[in-house]
Amino acid sequence: MKRLAFIVAFTLLLTVGATAQTLDLNNVLPQTGGTATGRIVQLVGLLTVLSIAPGLLVMVTSFTRFAIAFSFLRSGLGLQTTPANLILISLSLFMTFYVMAPTFDKAWQTGLKPLMDNQVTEAEAFPKIIQPFRDFMLSQVRDKDLRLFNDLAKDSIKTTERATIDLRILVPAFMISEIRRGFEIGFLIVLPFLVIDVIVTTIIMSMGMMMLSPTVISLPMKILFFVLVDGWNMVVGNLIRSYS
Repeated sequence: MKRLAFIVAFTLLLTVGATAQTLDLNNVLPQTGGTATGRIVQLVGLLTVLSIAPGLLVMVTSFTRFAIAFSFLRSGLGLQTTPANLILISLSLFMTFYVMAPTFDKAWQTGLKPLMDNQVTEAEAFPKIIQPFRDFMLSQVRDKDLRLFNDLAKDSIKTTERATIDLRILVPAFMISEIRRGFEIGFLIVLPFLVIDVIVTTIIMSMGMMMLSPTVISLPMKILFFVLVDGWNMVVGNLIRSYS
């Protein structure tokens, strides 16, 4: 009984101590101005942005062009799983970081770093973070694609000024332009391999070897040709130069 009474008394003391301490959200959340509710909304917004970061990377950077070009390269070589998707995506990702390094640095120095140092508010930092990406997209987007989405947009976001065009118009126009350029580069990559396939098929057919698949001979020839001309160096180098 004494042991039971001790346990009950100890539990009551813990309960009283817990109820005496109230949870103050103003002390838990960062002191960046505004009410606790406002900071919770900001935190939820930040987590949402981080969750869609891969999509943002595809939408406003050079990743799309690289990924499409490498897909065409693998198809042109006739290799189904070599290089693996992980390798191609990783290569595209690091090439994107290489090309976008000046843009990332400018966004960090002008917008993100002052925001983290509490020198500017979120409303002041957002345009400064977005502006380097806007400049990059404007330098690569086609005027035709820009006019298309501008004409289809509502009157409230239409504009005739290229420098101040709304992101809801600029981002899809930029993506369409990148997909088109990726297909153009992919066609130029595939064309030499297509010529090899045609030559090999013609020779095999002229020799009457109907049962022999042209792929058996053309595949090693395409790989040999690609290695001899230092294909990876040429493809990667020209993809990066396409943003100069």
